[in-house]
Amino acid sequence: MTVVDTHARLPTGIARTPRDRHYLMCPPAHFEVAYAINPWMDVANLVDVDRARQQWEVLRDTYLRLGHRVDLIDPLPGQPDMVFAANGALVIGGRAYGAMFRFPERAAEGGAYAAWLSAQGYRVHEPRRTNEGEGDFLALGSMILAGTGFRTSLEAHIELAEALDRPVVSLELVDPRFYHLDVAIAVLDDGNGTAPADIAYFPGAFSRHSRRTLRDLFPDALLCDEEDARVLGLNAVSDGHHVVLPAAATSLAASLRRRGYTPVPVVLDEFLKAGGSVKCCTMEMHR
Repeated sequence: MTVVDTHARLPTGIARTPRDRHYLMCPPAHFEVAYAINPWMDVANLVDVDRARQQWEVLRDTYLRLGHRVDLIDPLPGQPDMVFAANGALVIGGRAYGAMFRFPERAAEGGAYAAWLSAQGYRVHEPRRTNEGEGDFLALGSMILAGTGFRTSLEAHIELAEALDRPVVSLELVDPRFYHLDVAIAVLDDGNGTAPADIAYFPGAFSRHSRRTLRDLFPDALLCDEEDARVLGLNAVSDGHHVVLPAAATSLAASLRRRGYTPVPVVLDEFLKAGGSVKCCTMEMHR
């Protein structure tokens, strides 16, 4: 199978321009698959700790090579999934909406990320509703796409809109393999630069009415097929020109290239054992 690529050619007059980004990452000092809270996790599937550390370092160094800023948070012992920094909060313009994890195994992460953000001068809104940060909240210039169905409640969408004073579009996830929005949608351009907002997504991850919403909002979106979605190809990070994505998503990378982006493939298969990849490991500090 190949990516459904009917809209993958570069629209006339649109230039893909990179913009400097600011990321937060957490070293995988305690990363392992110690429990199973999503369909990807199997405690019998042991993590190669040294290989995971090397893969994470390549990802961090890739961001630095592209000219972006990377801050680090200290990992907490006993929190193997804290490496997935995207889940820790949503940060926009000096304000943050903190995370309240669904599963008790990850509960301590929310406070750790909130404390780090507060220490850096961000105004953190303490959540009262279950949500998992950028795992289910994807920021564009004009809106926040918000996932629900597995990890984040609809009530959190309302709380987020009030906390950050941004319009929120709710999208229902229906396939447990794609339990977070950031494994079903990739923001290719947030629309804050010279080009319009642009996304790629896997239609099969969403309910019928949410597919309709996405078609209405993004009629020219790049549609990803299940083959590349299964390797978490959409769990990608873009600066508006360079798209860092899992190396196994080769068809998606080809479609991105035809669309005017420069794919930057990285290998993160150790993190796939826990249901994560590029974006999961990366919280963006949106301006």
